[in-house]
Amino acid sequence: MKKRRWICLALTAALTIGMLAGCGQKKDLSDGGEKKELQKVTLNEVAHSIFYAPMYVAIEEGYFREEGIDLTLVTGFGADKTVTAVLAGEADIGFMGSESTIYTKNGGAEDYLINFAQLTQRAGNFLVAREPIENFEWDMLKGKKVLGGRAGGMPEMVFEYILKQYNIDPTEDLSIDQSIDFGSTAAAFSGGQGDFTVEFEPHATALEQKGDGYVVASLGEESGYVPYTAFSAKKSYLEAHPDTVQAFVNALQRGMEKVSQSTPEEIAKMIALQFPETDEAVLTAIVRRYVEQDTWKTDLIFSEDAFVLLQDILEEGGELTNRVAYEELVNTEFAKKALER
Repeated sequence: MKKRRWICLALTAALTIGMLAGCGQKKDLSDGGEKKELQKVTLNEVAHSIFYAPMYVAIEEGYFREEGIDLTLVTGFGADKTVTAVLAGEADIGFMGSESTIYTKNGGAEDYLINFAQLTQRAGNFLVAREPIENFEWDMLKGKKVLGGRAGGMPEMVFEYILKQYNIDPTEDLSIDQSIDFGSTAAAFSGGQGDFTVEFEPHATALEQKGDGYVVASLGEESGYVPYTAFSAKKSYLEAHPDTVQAFVNALQRGMEKVSQSTPEEIAKMIALQFPETDEAVLTAIVRRYVEQDTWKTDLIFSEDAFVLLQDILEEGGELTNRVAYEELVNTEFAKKALER
């Protein structure tokens, strides 16, 4: 198995940074003449993306507060940073690709991360070319340079998984640049690097608007259903704060249901405050793109089949030699209870 320096750094940071004093504190706030005790929760998200719309709907519609959660949202800008924050106690819950929990467990963490809710079921990124390609074929990537993702990360693993389905060798048939920081590939592509780039929204649409690139394929449609992102927390946190986690998942489930019952236009309006720099028409177009490819689950249950597929993808990508049992890293109790509320 390849060595992952970021996992070692995350574990080291966890030992040296320690627990922050503010996590887990409660406070009383007045609401309609009645005092409500809200539980403070810090959530570290791997990126701030329209791809995660149901979570933002839950925030903007007030579901977390109604469930008794005073939520602080922090963007980690990379799974390595999100993992470090949760392990170190800077965040209570992490939201990222669940492959990170496998790496952390295999890296030797005793108080490892457990997945308790799955949000997305398809890849949320797109292949962008320099020129429009009406009838794109994956063979067109042979001999080309593609700006990809971090080695061992879900975006890169899914991309390589798709290439292999088309009998394209990711290491021999093309050049994948994995040296650019998360979120910076679009700027690098605009600056002239690469023939293609793999982008999340809103970067894919932004490249189209500037005329610097054109979406030619959806990785979500090509890869099928994969457990792309999930919420996780340390084993000790789940054991110590089950009521808080349940309230958190209840709010998320309400967000999922609201999205499934709403049009792209309505969803865009609900999350507009989360993306003030994005025009509402563009926001709607991006949401519609995600709705049409069936991006979001209707519940938060992380199934065993999905976990097995995840490890298959990692194993095929050469990033995993020691598989982890589903029961060790996935807890579906909270997601199931959220459906019964």
